[in-house]
Amino acid sequence: MSFSDHYKQEATMVPAPNGERFGVRTVDGLELVAERHGNHSGPEIVLVHGLGQSCLSWSRQTEGLLAETCHLVAYDLRGHGNSSKPASVAAYEDAALWAADLHAVIEAAGLRRPTVVGWSLGALIAGHYLQRYGHDRVAAVNVVGAVTKLVPELLGVAALAHRDLLASPDLATRSDAIASFLSACFAVPPPEAEFRRMLAFNAMVPREMHQAVGRIGHEGLDEAWAAVPRLLATWGDEDRHVRREMSTRLLALNPAARLSVYEGAAHAPFYERSERFNRELAAFAAG
Repeated sequence: MSFSDHYKQEATMVPAPNGERFGVRTVDGLELVAERHGNHSGPEIVLVHGLGQSCLSWSRQTEGLLAETCHLVAYDLRGHGNSSKPASVAAYEDAALWAADLHAVIEAAGLRRPTVVGWSLGALIAGHYLQRYGHDRVAAVNVVGAVTKLVPELLGVAALAHRDLLASPDLATRSDAIASFLSACFAVPPPEAEFRRMLAFNAMVPREMHQAVGRIGHEGLDEAWAAVPRLLATWGDEDRHVRREMSTRLLALNPAARLSVYEGAAHAPFYERSERFNRELAAFAAG
């Protein structure tokens, strides 16, 4: 049985709200939960969320007009959402595992050449995937509020203020940090019911994940970004988690890259300006 056949055997579909849910076995034996939505004959898009988030973060894509024209696959990162949550820092600090997870999802879903959308930490994961698996299986990459290099001078005030607090051994400290970290993702607070849901899945992430995130690294990724044939960086001008330079550096690395700035949006422009984001992503994925 081939490597890809192993993953495809795991992809047993079960109903999910407005789509199908399937499991993916990782190379180190964890179970990732993924969802498929939308028009299966449309352009393929893989949605890779950020730190503390889940598939539910993409609800304004999977339940919106984007799903009418595009084939969407989203998954819960290891340690997040419905995916496995090992209580070990080692399960989260190896960049090769994060890259292999994304590769496994693409294989299990049977995608040919998807557009990969990486939000925040998801952009770093996309970079590691490109570095290890190349560009042949990817049509394009859209990074959103991207983390392209884990260095303090490119992080925003909110990310810097929370990185140690999120890993605190004190539950009260960690709980307060999760709430304020999430609040800082938005220029305007989400509706109360939606924020409660977001807070719930952010709180599911184990402390070990937060301890490990700074160790994932970014070595060698500039070469991977430079070779992406089609690269779009999306950034909100009120983002407090990552600085504009985190995205604009990609334009210096890759002449084919372009920047789309969302005025009045913060770290989650796909949520705060979903109509514009969905239009731009649909056009970008269509080529």
